[in-house]
Formats: sequence, structure tokens, C-alpha cells
Amino acid sequence: MTEATDRPKVMVIFGTRPEAIKMAPVIRALNDSPLRSIVVVTGQHRDMLDQVLQLFAIHPDYDLAIMRHGQTLSDVTVRVLTGLEEVLERENPDLVLVHGDTTTAMASALASYYHRIPVGHVEAGLRTEHPYNPFPEEMNRRLISRIAALHFAPTETAKQNLVRENVSPSSIYVTGNTVIDALVSVIRSDYRFRDPELARIVALPGRMLLVTAHRRENLGAPMVRIFRALREILSRFADTRVVFPMHKNPAVRHLIKQELGMLERVHLVEPPEYEEFANLMNRAFLILTDSGGIQEEAPALGKPVLVLRDTTERPEGIAAGTLRKVGTATSEIVAAASELLTDTDAYSRMACTANPYGDGKAAQRIVGVLQVHLFRGS
Repeated sequence: MTEATDRPKVMVIFGTRPEAIKMAPVIRALNDSPLRSIVVVTGQHRDMLDQVLQLFAIHPDYDLAIMRHGQTLSDVTVRVLTGLEEVLERENPDLVLVHGDTTTAMASALASYYHRIPVGHVEAGLRTEHPYNPFPEEMNRRLISRIAALHFAPTETAKQNLVRENVSPSSIYVTGNTVIDALVSVIRSDYRFRDPELARIVALPGRMLLVTAHRRENLGAPMVRIFRALREILSRFADTRVVFPMHKNPAVRHLIKQELGMLERVHLVEPPEYEEFANLMNRAFLILTDSGGIQEEAPALGKPVLVLRDTTERPEGIAAGTLRKVGTATSEIVAAASELLTDTDAYSRMACTANPYGDGKAAQRIVGVLQVHLFRGS
């Protein structure tokens, strides 16, 4: 039997709530494997990150606690690089695993490269082909792709994006998206909301529209156009109501309250914990969002999604028909929502489309590849 000290060591680094959600199944699969795992959180998010750690019973080995009020992208990058210096030297892992496109992921990949430690990139290959949209995520994911030794692409489309950028096909593995693994573990048809306000809201009559908007590129006039579309939809359809979890960004919250705060059928709520939010999605009739993760999760629940962005790095959902990209023009949002609220056939076509983002076994596939790769090299 292999001694613990002889087992290859995988360091998993993340810092935000979305990363934690998507890495939780990978950490669970690592813990069930012969590999050793070390969990490092940067704390790029704090309260929202801690909620997910508690939900999935993740106990970090290291917490860099880098979050500061008013932090800039440069602040985050520098603190991740310097914070990981001692951790990487002490642990000297056989491979570092990062996720997606956050500044934590980009800086962690760079720090690993500086220490000559191979990097595995979960959710690799997503592209919009617009370097500033989304910002800074598009460039973060491109930079990680230049550093990574192993690329875990969620879809064949993501793989082909990497191939076109001359990434060796032998280093790319199509696994599905780990967010589906996380989602299926928390959804329950008989779920009871712990938050009294959410419990009250979901019990109200009518069709619930779940809305999120927070992206940097939508701040200002685009977000105002989105909110005006919501007001128009509510005025046209008396049986609809909006549930809007407000992002922590003060500028976003100010706009939301200014534009929607006085409307009777709009419920502005604090960001729910992940389990609560996933089950809130499951109760929604229609979802309108500029989030990337929700574009992957909602199709697994049979929920049509109107994407409030001019570009998306998740074209598979558009091609499958479960997502519809409507941008931020008020008229386009109102027209698309009105169709889905009045045309049962159009709604069914979106709701019944097969989810293109996986079957809930992505983490198992990722860890299987890691075992082959690391034990072969040991």
C-alpha cells in the first residue's frame, strides 16, 4: 500500500463563491482518491465564500485572507502572488488546480509557474473573443491557458477554442462542468427555505422571474435599461413578480434600489446562500441574468434563461436553445420575456432542451485524469 507521503499532492486554490461551488465536487472526489489534496483559499470573497465552505464541509489548509474593502484588481493580484509564495515553497505540490477566470485563478497559475509547478485548469477554454468583455475574465482565462499543463474543458466547443489557440489536444480533456455536480447535490423538490423572507416569497401566487445583474460591463446605462425592461414586463403581466438578489457591489445595489426599490411586485433580497439560491432557481418560471454560472445551472433545472449580455462565453446553451442572448436593450428584453410569458410552445422548447453542460460526473473525470497523469509521472 502506498504511504501517505508517497502519494502525489494536488493543491486546489480558489477565492470566490463561484469557484468554491465548482471546486467542491473536485475536492470531494480528490478526498475519495489515492491522491493527497491541499485546499488553499485566497479569500478574494469572504462572507459568500465562507457560506459555501460550510455548506460543502470544506476545511481549508491555508486561508490567505486577502480581501480588503475597496480592493482593486491589482491589489488582489499582488496579494495572491505574495500570499502563495510561502505556501507553495512549504508544500511543493505535484500539481496546482485552479478554476475558471477569476483574478485568484490567474494569479495562482502565475505563482505556480514561477515555482515550476504544473497547473491544471478546470473549466478551461471558454471564450468570447472580446478581451474587455467580460472584463477581466476573458483575459484571465486566456493567460491561464498559456500556463496550464492540463486543460479540463467543460464542452467540446471549449476544447476546440483551445485547439485553435495551438494548445496540444493531448492535454485537453472534455469533462462536463463541475457546477452540475454541485447543483444536483443540493436540489430537492421538497426543499424548505431557511430564510423566512425567501420562504414567504416563494409561497406567493404568480410566476416568479429570478433576476441577477452585476457585471462590470453592464454598470451604468446598460443596467438602467435592464431595470426599465423589468418595469415594463411587470406592467404588462400582472401575474408576474421579480425576485432580485442584490450583488454586494455598492454601485450595483444603489442602481437596483433607485430603479426598482419602490415597485410593489419586486422583491430585493440579500444574496442567498448557495443551497437556498439553487432551490430558488428551481422554483423560478424564468431567469434573466448576466451571470456566467447561472447560464450553466439553469438548463439543468429546465429553466429558460434570457442572457443580459452582448457576448457570452457559453455558446453551447445558445446553440442548444436553452439560453437566449438578448443583450441590454430594453425593447429586446421585453420582447423576449413577453414571448415566453405568452407562448407555451416557445417556453417548452427552451425548458425541455437537454442540458449541454454535463451529467454531474465532471469531478470524477477530472480526478481520474489527475490520477493517471500524476501516478504515471511519480
